[in-house]
Amino acid sequence: MATSLKVTQIKSVISEKQNQRNTLRSLGLKRIGQSVVREDSQQVRGYIRAVAHLVKVEEINE
Repeated sequence: MATSLKVTQIKSVISEKQNQRNTLRSLGLKRIGQSVVREDSQQVRGYIRAVAHLVKVEEINE
């Protein structure tokens, strides 16, 4: 059974560092309230760890 992660942006990127803005963009998030589903991998987990204070994560079992 594959596991996916639903990542939702819950805070603004205003006043955040440029690398955190770039990380959110690489996850596919552009605005507050937007959600994306990504395959669970070490790379995605690293992205989420870098911007953990800006996003909410839910595990989805498929």
